[in-house]
Amino acid sequence: MCALPETRIAVIAITKGGALTGRSLCESSPGLQLYVSSRYADLAGERCTAFEPQELKALIASLWKKHEGFVLIMATGIVVRMIAPLLESKETDPAVVVMDDAGRFAIALLSGHLGGANELAERCASAVGAQAVITTATDANNLPSFDMLAKEQGWLIDDISRVKTLNTLLLDNEEIAVVDRTGQTRTWLHGRGRITFFDTCAEAVKSNARGFLFVTNQQLPPEATPEKLLILRPRNLVLGIGCNRGTAADEIEAFVTKHFSNLCLSLKSICTVASVAAKRDETGLIEFAARLGVPLRCFESSELSRVAFPSPPSEHALAAVGVAGVAEPSAILASGGGRLLLKKAKSGNVTLAVAELKEV
Repeated sequence: MCALPETRIAVIAITKGGALTGRSLCESSPGLQLYVSSRYADLAGERCTAFEPQELKALIASLWKKHEGFVLIMATGIVVRMIAPLLESKETDPAVVVMDDAGRFAIALLSGHLGGANELAERCASAVGAQAVITTATDANNLPSFDMLAKEQGWLIDDISRVKTLNTLLLDNEEIAVVDRTGQTRTWLHGRGRITFFDTCAEAVKSNARGFLFVTNQQLPPEATPEKLLILRPRNLVLGIGCNRGTAADEIEAFVTKHFSNLCLSLKSICTVASVAAKRDETGLIEFAARLGVPLRCFESSELSRVAFPSPPSEHALAAVGVAGVAEPSAILASGGGRLLLKKAKSGNVTLAVAELKEV
């Protein structure tokens, strides 16, 4: 049997058979949380949480935002009615797997790719000897899917609606032009699909391909954005930021946004905000990193002082935090010695440098 991942996954059962199946699933992995109708809670072991049968809908709703996935051991029709009002987006909805009372099938019902329901169904099936039921078209035809490519590489999807378009072209064996400097797409596809690789977006656009996949941190001009284009954003840009004490997140964000627009870079490709250790408690900087959903990484002045950087030393920074520069050396350090795309730019309260992660 295969152990299930120890993530925030709720297993909910409402019948006697479901309680036994749920107990078997949870015994395969201590990371799962089992909820069982109070009628059968005595069959589910000490680790289960009992609920009254009439509370099922409210229970699922209360757990919906708190869990990465659900294994609902009950009829598919019940599940559809319960979760329908909760659905928002394939980017954010949790994985939902439905299992029958006898534990014979594990059906990936919702968020098969991005949410991980397909994988969860396979693991549930393996754990209790059931049959996984996967209905996503690419998986059924043993083809890759571009949303799974993004998920596995940790890339962001620029426009989630374009995934369906590109996956359909893949299923129809239509030519898709790919530009990916990282090389990960070529490796991931393993020769599957009718794919043509190009070095530049301009070359790809001039081809006869029906669809296009660009993996880039660049914002593209209108002439380089064909209709059936999916853009995946590698997380490979580091912001080095210095700021005066008390600088608001809005001011930092506006300054970064302005320079990213000038450089034709996508904010979605930012992976880290870096600064000096003296700024690790700077409220505006902390809030700005949180808005981006990326970590704030702070270096000691002694670490920054050992980094060579192109701009002249700053007397202000030296007096304030004990190092001759913050933005450029922190960006260089956090990017692993990557290339500076923007040397130090300064406003009244903010200094900014942008580096691209060094390619391994």
